[in-house]
Amino acid sequence: MNCRRSLLFIFTVVLTLLPSGQVAAQTGESQKAFMVWLKGVYQEGITRGISKRTLDSALTGLTPIKRVIKLDRNQPEFTQTFRQYVNKRANKWRIETGRKRLQTHRILLKAIGNLYGVQPRFIVAFWGIETNFGRHTGGFSVPRALATLAFDGRRASYFRRELFHALLIIDQGHITASEMKGSWAGAMGQSQFMPSSFLSYAVDHNGDGRRDIWRTLGDVFASAANYLRQAGWRSDQTWGREVKLPPGFDERLPGLMPKVRRKGCRALKKLSIAKTLPEWQALGVRSLDGGVLPARPLEASLILPEGPGGPALLVYQNFRVTLSWNCSLSFAAAVGTLADRVGQR
Repeated sequence: MNCRRSLLFIFTVVLTLLPSGQVAAQTGESQKAFMVWLKGVYQEGITRGISKRTLDSALTGLTPIKRVIKLDRNQPEFTQTFRQYVNKRANKWRIETGRKRLQTHRILLKAIGNLYGVQPRFIVAFWGIETNFGRHTGGFSVPRALATLAFDGRRASYFRRELFHALLIIDQGHITASEMKGSWAGAMGQSQFMPSSFLSYAVDHNGDGRRDIWRTLGDVFASAANYLRQAGWRSDQTWGREVKLPPGFDERLPGLMPKVRRKGCRALKKLSIAKTLPEWQALGVRSLDGGVLPARPLEASLILPEGPGGPALLVYQNFRVTLSWNCSLSFAAAVGTLADRVGQR
């Protein structure tokens, strides 16, 4: 544990064990160290060409957020089954709300879908799962949360880069420092982009000079669609389907993928092993209702999210793209399932 991490971690964990005078000393040491570090951020921002006005607005009076450290230390373990995860996110409320949003914004979504080659139902599904259609975007100050995590030291270099990206976004006039709100880890707006993703993919769809993923739905939808297009989305394909395996199916066949751990998204590499739908058909794989698979020679990978004996999915290119957004088999399947149900009439 490095020095900066120690200062914050000890400060948040053992306060109750210290007499009041020692607590005050710990607080003072931590604040002093943070202010020295923040001064270095300010000076580096100047060398990066960020205006003093932006740096003053975003960094003046900044203090670490104890709750961010606590959340980062105590992220909950994944305990839901694949089926529970998907059903919870593609639930009745999201399906009904998604259908309403798809209808309400059909003209805008169709225009953006045509422009970027992403089906509107998928844009709505990402929107619904990420932020409940813009209802829950996070209430943390993004500059303050990123500064807290960058000073903490566990992933200091990553969050320091993201902090400078956030300062650049403010400097470019897309949003003010006080309005830049997001999750405790710095994901922002209705599409939950990290600052680096914002700079790479966010779009000013309405042409007002600002890429506003917080309030402007055209920018929210176009930014998500632009991300997906650049990641390789195919408008002529869906995401995949749940399938039924025949009795005695050889689960060691190439194309199967075991449960994936989130580290460098190994799923993307393993999904490169694929067979065409007719080839899977010849091996006895069938649609969930027992019917034949489509005859189209799409390349598909067979995955078992819970291992042998659990659900089986044949997934296509757009599933791979979804993994680049969030490297979780369950998340990708939930997006696809919600998109399917939202698109049903």
